[in-house]
Amino acid sequence: MFDLTFTVDAQDATTPLTLAIDQAVIAGWTGRDPVARDKHIAELEAVGIARPASTPIYYRVSARRLTMEDSIECCGGDSSGEVEFVLIGWQGRIFVGCGSDHTDRKVEAYNVTVSKQMCDKVVAPTLWELEEVVNHWDKMILRSYAWIKGERVLYQEGTLDAMLPVDELIARGFDGKKLPDGCAMFGGTFAAKGGIRPADRFEFELEDPVLKRAIRHAYDVTTLPVLG
Repeated sequence: MFDLTFTVDAQDATTPLTLAIDQAVIAGWTGRDPVARDKHIAELEAVGIARPASTPIYYRVSARRLTMEDSIECCGGDSSGEVEFVLIGWQGRIFVGCGSDHTDRKVEAYNVTVSKQMCDKVVAPTLWELEEVVNHWDKMILRSYAWIKGERVLYQEGTLDAMLPVDELIARGFDGKKLPDGCAMFGGTFAAKGGIRPADRFEFELEDPVLKRAIRHAYDVTTLPVLG
């Protein structure tokens, strides 16, 4: 267990909140459209990435992989970020944030679970109360930009109506129970425009077009040498 201090951005005030995080979960294959999901699974199988054991699937990673830093270090040049909403349970409440499930793609080709553990998971320092956004959840937008060879490009973008509803996502991941206190769960992502590829810097955001606000964060990626 370790502490992360966030700023809770309510509609009328901002408040610091320190949360003790003891569990981190990366949810995958969380799309609502089963036809599109199965097509993508088949595409990945064709290039050697194994079919997931279930859809959705919930990977456990070390909670200490979560960080708010503005830079991370990764072994080799085969990792990349992906924007996701993040749900955190605390004292019976659920907070919504935004993060990047940075993943080693070379390792992912032979073991997805191991690949999830290879890289830090960067989270933005701002949270919203779920109850403030749940009624317009499907209208919210996930978006990311990647800096590749000195150029900032739109990397991912989509609205949350393409993903499983929050209640279903939580229920299926925790046997019909509530999100546990101290659990941070990443909720899935969208395909990368132009394909998955590494970047020197990754920017990510969750936009609320109804309440006219956004959660944003960014980080640099330092590549460490692989010597064998």
